Amino acid sequence: MYNESEGIDKFFQTVIPILDELSQHWEIICVNDGSKDDTLARLRDYHERDPRIKVINFSRNFGKEAGTTAGIDFSRGQAVIPIDADLQDPPELIREMVGKWREGYKVVLATRNARREDTWFKRNSALMFYRLISAMSEVDIPKNTGDFRLMDRQVVDVLKQLPEKTRFMKGIFAWLGFPTTTIYFDRPQRFAGETSWNYWKLWRFALDGIFAFTTLPLQVWTYLGAFFSLGSFVYAAVLILQTLLHGVEVPGYASTMVSILFLGGIQLVSLGIIGEYVGRIYKEVKGRPIYIVQESLGFYDPA
Repeated sequence: MYNESEGIDKFFQTVIPILDELSQHWEIICVNDGSKDDTLARLRDYHERDPRIKVINFSRNFGKEAGTTAGIDFSRGQAVIPIDADLQDPPELIREMVGKWREGYKVVLATRNARREDTWFKRNSALMFYRLISAMSEVDIPKNTGDFRLMDRQVVDVLKQLPEKTRFMKGIFAWLGFPTTTIYFDRPQRFAGETSWNYWKLWRFALDGIFAFTTLPLQVWTYLGAFFSLGSFVYAAVLILQTLLHGVEVPGYASTMVSILFLGGIQLVSLGIIGEYVGRIYKEVKGRPIYIVQESLGFYDPA
């Protein structure tokens, strides 16, 4: 949760009756991801009223992927459902998810029918991203499917063993496999507050997904390098033959500068892509924790 104070009451009023209907043994783990409003104070109050509502307070804002990871790490249930507090993930779907889980599925995905609530740019950029990563990655990442899903304890235990620090949870979830089914829904608008996702964060999120689940960008430059090298040899041979056979003077400065600038740009882009991978390796090698818990209410150490 990040600055979700306005919507907390509605969230608990909606979720708790559904959980009570399904079982008396449940827990809600709320991760406060460095909120600047009174989200933490509100969560403390709810925990005092109902100890089944548990709280993890980060030392600062670590981001959505870290928050999801922490909630999963601290979970104890036989079925775990990551869900946003803004009610854009309809809690009413929990009933259907649990029903599918009881049928024997290990993972139940919640997939959006459409993205009508998004802007034209966001809707089409998301479509392009899913097409791109599906074409490049060896893992089939379901489109229009976020973190809202049900996972069996077996799936969660395997997930907790993964050591990577730079996380793209949609890809990690898909990589795990297990028997999976899907339910579809229309996503409503946020109940309260404003999203903290701007276009820059979405861009970085997309890059994390691409670089975390495919090495194709690195391989592309191998083929491009071979192509341009072969082309340069062919072009050089043509110029030599023209000069020897016809005495054609080799025109030079403009075409040479264009070639140099073009190939220089290609090299800079390739270095940038290599840098993205090296930067991620650097983060992994440092071994810093994905998140730091400043305070927890309702439990102690994760399993």
